[in-house]
Amino acid sequence: MLARMMLPPVALLVTLAGCASTHDAGDGSDAQTQAQAQTLTFLQVKAAPDSFKAQSVFFGGIVLTARRLKEGTRIEILQLPLDRSLRPGYDLTQSQGRFIALRREFLDPATLPQGTSVTVTGEVTGSITLPLDETDYTYPVIEIKRLQVWARSEDVAPRIRPYMGPGPYWGPYWSPFWQPWPYW
Repeated sequence: MLARMMLPPVALLVTLAGCASTHDAGDGSDAQTQAQAQTLTFLQVKAAPDSFKAQSVFFGGIVLTARRLKEGTRIEILQLPLDRSLRPGYDLTQSQGRFIALRREFLDPATLPQGTSVTVTGEVTGSITLPLDETDYTYPVIEIKRLQVWARSEDVAPRIRPYMGPGPYWGPYWSPFWQPWPYW
């Protein structure tokens, strides 16, 4: 009986652990990095990226492109505001621009297809100007220390609570499957 009661919490923990993956290149001081990074906003860095060199930041958004270059992997990201869990939102109209995240080590671009939600923690290294359609666009550049890749909601299987039978919280008065008399 105890094993039967422990199965749902264990299954929930396993499911939550599989919802996201992390690519880490840091030294393990994530709490300190996040505390420092909370002070800078994307608009501040976008306005003057060279004045924030070597500052820690964390930004999120969706991947537009990922390309393998000689110096590493360059990821172009459409910035989106982060929620409390540091996951990017879904409303593209809330974007304040684009940025480049650069990973010095090998990162296969196939693992970051277009539309993938990511949160990047890293250091501002300056800016780069690249063509965007018929104009030039100046991107803030972030050297990746940590890359959080979020699972898309449609990739996650729906959660349905199984009928566990009568119990302290799931008894005849709470069960949608069994009523001892007609419910009026």
